[in-house]
Amino acid sequence: MNTALSWIKAYVPDLDVTPEEYTDAMTLTGTKVEGCERLDKNLERIVAGRIERIERHPDADKLIVCQVDIGNETVQIVTGAPNVKEGDMVPVVLDGGRVAGGHDGGPLPEEGVKIKKGKLRGVESCGMMCSIEELGSSREMYPDAPESGIYILPETARPGEDAIALLGLHDTVFEYEITSNRVDCYSVIGIAREAAATFGKAFHPPVVTKTGNSEDIHSYLKVSVEDPALCPRYCARMVKNIRLAPSPSWMQRRLAASGIRPINNIVDITNYVMEEYGQPMHAFDYDTLSGHEIIVKRAKDGDAFQTLDGQERRLDSRVLMINDGEKEVGIAGIMGGENSKITDDVKTMVFESACFDGTNIRLSAKRLGLRTDASGKYEKGLDPNTAEEAVNRACQLIEELGAGEVVGGMIDIYPVKRQGKRVPFEPEKINRLLGIEIDADTMLGYFKRVDLDYDAAANEIIVPSWRQDVCRMADLAEEAARFYGYDRIPTTLPSGEATTGKLSFKMRIEEIAREIAEFCGFSQSMTYSFESPRVFDRLLLEKDDILRRAIPISNPLGEDFSVMRTLPLNGMLTSLSTNYNRRNRDVRLYEMATVYLPQELPLTKLPDERVQFTLGMYGEGDFYTMKGVAEEFFERAGMRKKPHYNPDAGKPFLHPGRQAEILYGKKAVGYLGELHPDVADAYKIGERAYIAVIDIPAVLEFATFDYKYAGLAKYPPVTRDLSMVVKKEVLAGQIEDVLEQRGGALLESYKLFDIYEGSQITAGFKSVAYSLTFRAKDHTLEEKEVGAVMKKILNGLQGLGIELRA
Repeated sequence: MNTALSWIKAYVPDLDVTPEEYTDAMTLTGTKVEGCERLDKNLERIVAGRIERIERHPDADKLIVCQVDIGNETVQIVTGAPNVKEGDMVPVVLDGGRVAGGHDGGPLPEEGVKIKKGKLRGVESCGMMCSIEELGSSREMYPDAPESGIYILPETARPGEDAIALLGLHDTVFEYEITSNRVDCYSVIGIAREAAATFGKAFHPPVVTKTGNSEDIHSYLKVSVEDPALCPRYCARMVKNIRLAPSPSWMQRRLAASGIRPINNIVDITNYVMEEYGQPMHAFDYDTLSGHEIIVKRAKDGDAFQTLDGQERRLDSRVLMINDGEKEVGIAGIMGGENSKITDDVKTMVFESACFDGTNIRLSAKRLGLRTDASGKYEKGLDPNTAEEAVNRACQLIEELGAGEVVGGMIDIYPVKRQGKRVPFEPEKINRLLGIEIDADTMLGYFKRVDLDYDAAANEIIVPSWRQDVCRMADLAEEAARFYGYDRIPTTLPSGEATTGKLSFKMRIEEIAREIAEFCGFSQSMTYSFESPRVFDRLLLEKDDILRRAIPISNPLGEDFSVMRTLPLNGMLTSLSTNYNRRNRDVRLYEMATVYLPQELPLTKLPDERVQFTLGMYGEGDFYTMKGVAEEFFERAGMRKKPHYNPDAGKPFLHPGRQAEILYGKKAVGYLGELHPDVADAYKIGERAYIAVIDIPAVLEFATFDYKYAGLAKYPPVTRDLSMVVKKEVLAGQIEDVLEQRGGALLESYKLFDIYEGSQITAGFKSVAYSLTFRAKDHTLEEKEVGAVMKKILNGLQGLGIELRA
């Protein structure tokens, strides 16, 4: 966003500041000035001069000698410019003066070019007549300048008058960095309002007068909007008897300073109003509109449309279009069509001033690869209440410049009027937030500067519709702070009560999982939550396995990342494979992996997201190593009951004889085992690998941090060793279940200390030995008490077909 200081002063006439003061103050109040450029930089001692007489140079065919009246004297200047004649008024730089650069229009030297009196081919020259390029400008800013030669000033100029002032170059152009929430500052009026508020000066916006003849536009034109969500307001006015001409110099200068090339009065007026109000406008040739009708509706998929730049664009149903009775004539908010453009033969035109949905404009411009000044403003989200004033301002300029006859009335499609917001006025909270003390009246004075009115009865600030950024108390605090002065806010320490933060119960359990894993030599890994559907085949899942019901990603990076994982194994096994193939030995990894289990597909509800404590290793260690890590975690999580292991886990990706489902009580909380050889081959892991997966949400049901303490035992223990012969298919866990059930309160602990299979044991059997410890809390145990308990245990073991070993 670029604006000339002179344009700002047109609305803030009392503004009298240097460019440096303006830059600093505006930046401190929130309108950041990115930089500025003085148009009169290095332009010194340049006046208007009238060429009184021209003579040929005696020694050069291409040079002429001019006598130039500069007001207080006549000076002689030698030039080679072909376009000057006697009587012309030209800019003259005097002896000792300075110009911005050379006539070739190349890069300007930092210090400019100093002009001295001298001789050209033996004839004295006391200065230089200037081209527009030598004055640091260009033909884009001054379209009437010759392509090569001296710039000719208006005949109304007087000899000796300041030529820089005549050209409007005593000005500074500021470049702003406007944040996207300050849509109002994408206009000269918005910047001028901020400048007036910053410097405490009166703000005088342009006064828009009523325009139009006695006719009614409704008798000429019909407008309808079929999609009000994408076009909340559409205003149209008409101008007939168009007279195309160059726009006045003041308008050309302001447009050029904003980076817009002047073209003619009609085009310049639409661009001028867009810069002045921040409201894009478009003009249609009325005679090209079939049926003299405008319809705002979506395009059809596959439509082709040629825009003003001559390019053919492919459209879809998401693009909003401006149509006449038969065809599309413009892409709403982006660019008009070649079939309705304004030509030199235009007689009657329609001015469009509308408000379009910013998000739709942004996405449409991106899809079409067509971003314009208009779309850049629309996509910020414009205030629909500005549309009417902008089109009326354009019609006012049409009449003032004599560019045509404005037809009376306006077509205005505005079904739901946007109202201003109301925000409670709470000065105490504002002061507490800012850490300063500003009285309420001073705050209201700051608000008044930027048209934030106060309703005393309701104690509310009335926010105009064009201030979309002011919604809550914090926004009012920002308004107060920026005009009070950020630099005046003192440094203070935070106030408030200290509170003790803590981890949630779930986070504490997850932290314990990490500590246990790392204590046992595991390193943390992190893998993607999205993967390929082919993973399920590598893990040997059945075609109808519920775990294959994965959530597809709507915009995947590729097939390898196209579904959300339902198992945490692929990432873990891929990491183990990478380490194995890089010849890393004895690798242990863990991950707090999230899996996504849909309740139904396609999704209508959020999926069940479950964190699963996943462990993987190869090298040193085996099934029982992994089992020990799992049990250590359960112990630390407060799950003091003994977990059970069901060998019929039914996991196809695990070795069928070396896997187990982990049960706590009767609930499955995870599984562990050796990786199936076929899966190991699929992941190119060349040795036995082991994994364990513990479901954290299931663990949370049993975990606790409540501890019960018991005093030290006062009475001695009694120990018994129990050596048994059991069938091989009988599990140690089944034996221990009997020990716990039959041992009662007197059985303090038990420990498996020997398993033997060999020639001394009958085939199909094994020898298992346990050490049992008995203790009573209130007395010393007698032999008969221990014997009674042992008898119960032995009776229970006989039910499993177990015999005592002789």
